[in-house]
Amino acid sequence: MKGFVYILECSDGSYYIGSTIDLELRLNQHMDGHGANHTKKRLPVKLVYYEKFDRIDEAFKREKQIQKWSRRKKEALINSQIENLRYFSQCQNESHHKNYKQDE
Repeated sequence: MKGFVYILECSDGSYYIGSTIDLELRLNQHMDGHGANHTKKRLPVKLVYYEKFDRIDEAFKREKQIQKWSRRKKEALINSQIENLRYFSQCQNESHHKNYKQDE
């Protein structure tokens, strides 16, 4: 069964990362206030990123990986900033992130 991992941007600027087998249905649930507690308190939400997988367990594993990332690393992924994504992957301490490139 196919799966998706997705990132929503909430009205307060926070990100929500989830996984599902039906992306369109899940997005509608979030937008209607029937999604996660995090999103229903921060409507409206906007889909800013998703990846498709052959299996839902792969999407779930990726969801858990992305949830551990810093905000800057998530934004690098959302904005397809591969150089910054690699840089943040190598940095263990957020204070080392001072020199990342924001406008690529």
